[in-house]
Amino acid sequence: MSNQLQMQPTFRVELPDELEQVKRRLRAAVRSPELSEHVNCAGYVFDYRIEASQQRFWSPHLSVQLGEATEPGTTEAFCRFSPRPDIWMMVAAVYMVAACCLFGAFVFGSAQWMLGNTPWALAAIPVGLLVILALHVASLVGQRLSQDQMELLRHRWERTLEIAFADRDRGPGESAPADPGPGAGPAEVPVVSG
Repeated sequence: MSNQLQMQPTFRVELPDELEQVKRRLRAAVRSPELSEHVNCAGYVFDYRIEASQQRFWSPHLSVQLGEATEPGTTEAFCRFSPRPDIWMMVAAVYMVAACCLFGAFVFGSAQWMLGNTPWALAAIPVGLLVILALHVASLVGQRLSQDQMELLRHRWERTLEIAFADRDRGPGESAPADPGPGAGPAEVPVVSG
């Protein structure tokens, strides 16, 4: 896990199979007793969550979306850490309210100024900008506080891949190798900003 803080950290993983086959493999893996209580899936999306007893206000979830990769015969998993959906909706609502207030303050303050009145409404613009800045700072603080949970979710994703691709390079009746070596399983693509 990178120590770099960013809004909604993301990473991509290239998976060595066609999209439908990868989806089937991952769905079978997340039905295992080890993972079934921690993952929801629908279509090509897999959501990893922290158990309710361990959740804190800033607890993240990991959303993995499968899609076609540029290489034929491979699939790309786009993985994004973000706040839980209920928290993310609250943040989005606060952003929207702040943006509407900024716009309204600008329009009303401009109208006051053009009419020769004191443009007191323009004073709301710095307040709105401070609210948006506070959301960004809170997001970075929450991300720092939830680093352990992000690592746990990342581990669960990696464990899903281990289970899903355990038989990738084995013939019938062969046991799983201790170290499959390079190129045997999913390849991680470098972290991207998002």
